[in-house]
Amino acid sequence: MTLKPDAPKRQLGGELVIPALAIAFTLYFFSTIWNSPWTAQVSAFLVGGILLFVCAIFLVRVALMLRSGQGTLGFGNLFTREDIRSGRIGLFATTIGYCVLIDRLGFTLTTFLFLSISMYVLSKGRNVGFITLISAIMALAGWAVFIWAFDTRFPRGWFETTMKAVLANG
Repeated sequence: MTLKPDAPKRQLGGELVIPALAIAFTLYFFSTIWNSPWTAQVSAFLVGGILLFVCAIFLVRVALMLRSGQGTLGFGNLFTREDIRSGRIGLFATTIGYCVLIDRLGFTLTTFLFLSISMYVLSKGRNVGFITLISAIMALAGWAVFIWAFDTRFPRGWFETTMKAVLANG
């Protein structure tokens, strides 16, 4: 890919934010699993290693673009009007809402709301019934697998408490 002499250079600084956060999170994650069982360590290092490998490929690509003069480390494209049209800000707000509400509402209900709102944002409000159905199925499947079958320590809320009582009292 060659640029015309008067073409603006691609601003790569904004594109480096997510890979930088991914690398930091992965390294933090590695530091927290030292005392875990070896099977958990193997799984964590496999997934984390793949993430670090993909980030390294991206960083090499960015370095090559910087070296060839095709890009700069500018951050001008980090936030644009396209973020509003594409739903990025809505997805970001939905993710923050999920993190804030999961302890209060529980895993299943919060997951249902997160999936529904995210898919509404991405579809720009189309197929509301289908999205609601798919979100409900996925949230219920998550409850059935993680909470009911495996009894994980995911946050319990109204739905989980009610289902535990229903299942215990048949």
